[in-house]
Amino acid sequence: MKKLRKAGFAGEIYTDLLRKSLYATDASIYREYPIAVTYPTGERDVQILINLCREYSLPIIPRAAGTSLAGQCVGTGVVADTSRHMTSVVRFDQVNGVVRVQPGVIRDELNRYLKPYRWFFGPNTSTSNRCTIGGMTANNSSGSTSIKYGTTRDKLLAVRGVLSTGEVVEFSEGNHPDAIIHKIRQLLSERDLLEEIERNYPKKSIHRRNTGYALDIIADQLKSSKGLQGVNLAKLIAGSEGTLLFLTEITLKLDPLPPQYPAVICAHFTSVKDSLKAARIAMAYEPYACELVDKIILDCTKENLEQRENRFFIQGDPAAILAIEVRADDREVLKSVAQKVVEHLQSEKLGYAYPVLYGEDSDKLWSLRAAGLGLLSNIPGSAKAIACVEDTAVDVKDLPEYIEEFDKMMESFGQRVVHYAHAGAGEIHLRPILNLRDERDFRLLRQISTSSAQLVKKYRGSLSGEHGDGRVRAEFIPTYFGEKIFNALVQVKKIFDPYNLLNPGKIIEAPPMDISLREDPKTPLQQVSTFFDYSKEGGFLAAVEKCNGSADCRKPFSSGGVMCPSYQATLDEKDSTRARANALREFVSGVANGQKGFAHPELKEVLDLCLACKGCTRECPSNVDMASMKSEWLYQYQKIHGKSIQTLFFGYFEKLAPLASAFPNLSNGILNYPLSEKLLKKFIGITPSRSLPPFKQPTLWRRLKELKKNNPAHPKKSVYLFVDEFTNYYEPEIGEKAISFLQKNGYEVRTVKHPGSGRAMISKGLLPAARKNADTNVALFSSILSENVPLIGIEPSAILTFRDEYPRLVSKQFREKAKWISTYTFTLDEFIHTELRAGNISVFKKPESKTIHLHGHCHQKALSSMRYTKEILRDVGYPVKLIPAGCCGMAGSFGYEVQHFDISRKIAEMVLFPYIRQLEVTDHLVVATGISCRHQILDGTGIKALHWIELL
Repeated sequence: MKKLRKAGFAGEIYTDLLRKSLYATDASIYREYPIAVTYPTGERDVQILINLCREYSLPIIPRAAGTSLAGQCVGTGVVADTSRHMTSVVRFDQVNGVVRVQPGVIRDELNRYLKPYRWFFGPNTSTSNRCTIGGMTANNSSGSTSIKYGTTRDKLLAVRGVLSTGEVVEFSEGNHPDAIIHKIRQLLSERDLLEEIERNYPKKSIHRRNTGYALDIIADQLKSSKGLQGVNLAKLIAGSEGTLLFLTEITLKLDPLPPQYPAVICAHFTSVKDSLKAARIAMAYEPYACELVDKIILDCTKENLEQRENRFFIQGDPAAILAIEVRADDREVLKSVAQKVVEHLQSEKLGYAYPVLYGEDSDKLWSLRAAGLGLLSNIPGSAKAIACVEDTAVDVKDLPEYIEEFDKMMESFGQRVVHYAHAGAGEIHLRPILNLRDERDFRLLRQISTSSAQLVKKYRGSLSGEHGDGRVRAEFIPTYFGEKIFNALVQVKKIFDPYNLLNPGKIIEAPPMDISLREDPKTPLQQVSTFFDYSKEGGFLAAVEKCNGSADCRKPFSSGGVMCPSYQATLDEKDSTRARANALREFVSGVANGQKGFAHPELKEVLDLCLACKGCTRECPSNVDMASMKSEWLYQYQKIHGKSIQTLFFGYFEKLAPLASAFPNLSNGILNYPLSEKLLKKFIGITPSRSLPPFKQPTLWRRLKELKKNNPAHPKKSVYLFVDEFTNYYEPEIGEKAISFLQKNGYEVRTVKHPGSGRAMISKGLLPAARKNADTNVALFSSILSENVPLIGIEPSAILTFRDEYPRLVSKQFREKAKWISTYTFTLDEFIHTELRAGNISVFKKPESKTIHLHGHCHQKALSSMRYTKEILRDVGYPVKLIPAGCCGMAGSFGYEVQHFDISRKIAEMVLFPYIRQLEVTDHLVVATGISCRHQILDGTGIKALHWIELL
């Protein structure tokens, strides 16, 4: 690697065990450790890298988001990740709708760039908010809109890149190196080969066909009247999975933006077969999408916090739902078209319910559909839906019969199959449910894959419609095509890659499809002792393995949501939730270096920037709970390496606070006197750039005796208030206002002396102390709460511990009680929202004539919802806008710590701070639901954000 630097390579180079473990997998079932990971900055770096790899005969593996499902990004060579630096739009022809980009440009980001000009790139995968144009080109991706806009190959005008010879080449129509085009022409001049291609390639009516290299397309181009001038070898590069050319620039033909208004007919069926018959009818209406979601996936949505809310349209218990999107620029025309589709399905007696979704509701449906892959990780038990035969495509006219025959085949293997995705395109993603650590299921992997390939050949379908051959399907290409065509594919590989450096073992000369797996019978699932209870998942490592690598955590901040703030700030794979899950799996199990356990310094490095925001518990389709995993790791790591002063100070905050609060003038004087503040911060490890909040006196606990005197004599309802440690010491006036509001509306506010939530202890891995608090709280509140007397709390991060951590943190004898309590525990806004809807609340402070800009605490977004706060404020009479920011970056103590301050501010500067700075304070109010969020906003912008209860 030193030679790379000497040769002028400008990007980053890593050969450490951690980085290699993070790139050992993609979203497929495979695992292989690369020898190095690099991040080229541009074409010159790619050329240097390829020349050096050629000198040492090292394979080079192009990679971007790593969402590949067939193992395309996995290999033992040098990984070159283009997603960090090669992310520029090179040129945009606004008049003709043509754009030239580097391979690391994200599909949705490109469309955000193009939208003001009324253009967009049509192919739309379920991973569109993180997958890149380079990856889409390599896999010839298509997605849900292919029935309208075609595949990436259809939009490809030109590609530029580096061959394994080190030569920079460009392919476009009529533009190709003579040496390459003449060899391709000579290869395709053989009559016998052309006849074989005509007979054995997938039917031309199947527009999603990725099996092997696209020789059928090039052969058709050579037959055209233009001859060589009509040939565009870029079409051959599409779907070649980085095995022919290392892409550095891609030129695409764009489409005008689709009609403005969408409607999605969500037809419900009692059988998958009926839904496929309906797809044939739907295609007559030229829909923009026609997608299937079956019962297995629909059942998985019940366990996903985000997708549970997106099930609102489901009626009964359908075996399948067919989502048919139509569009128009006129709402009445749109309704008419949607009604015609519904009436046609009804006339054919296909389906039993046909809700039609418009506007934002249709977006929720597509969010549910896009989550399908990740949701499959939530299937209970050790068996998972395995990506091995999921990408077959047939003529849509053959689809019902093909699926019926496929299902019968799977029944013979004792399998119940997952069906989802592109019914309108003749491609249903079909997944067997297998435990690859079980000998029988491991054998079934090959048996099912082999039988599937034979069935696809019978229908002249495509082994791969959009996910590529990679490792998982390449073994079956020789049998599918026959010897003559396969030999021609081998020749194509040699023409473009004479040194066999570019992603070898994919498509051509692949190893057996059932080796180098993440899981197999030789690697039984390791069990490790943990403090948190992971029995529901089957143990800690089983919980980690819920991450299937789909990389939802790599979406940029412009895509919205919370997950994953550290990755959004650094754009480094190391700082994604996927990377943390990969590292925990590899190092805790001992796979990475043979040493099992939590003590590895690599784990400290990869988990350091996790803010424990809990965004992954909601937004990750697999519900990977990295916040609790980090807490568990901290506990285990600190048992071996000890606890720092910083950890003890922040973690035991609620034990130290009473002493400081008892002498507030002295405490606040120390915090504000420059010299003592400087020494204190240096001793603890607090950044000098961060102010420290003052202690308030009297605390909320001390105010309660007087406040309770105002309880109504005849209350309409009683509630217990959880007096959290943050409100108590820092913002008792907010607690006082909350109590006052409830009392004025006829509620009796009860309190009982209790310890703090343990939130800070949990965050710092001080789990024995946190359990002590949790056990006490659960024992106490389980005896006094009921359906009519709930527990409510002001600070989201504190009260939501009862719902999130407590059921798996408390001692075994309290677990059932903790689960029971969680059902009667509410944030303050959840409770008031419910009572408003019931008509029980009417006393409000008169609204000011200002617009509220609302920022939500991460834990509230992840474990509850911001709609409660938003709707309360709107009910009162305020105009409310949600600030489109994810995490504020403070994350409790994280933003105070000297080693984390810069990243904390960088996260806030992505959206939150710029949004607030542009407001005219005289006409706007900033409201934030978390105390740490309010402090971050004050420190970073000088604006004092309010708690929403202050406005009521």
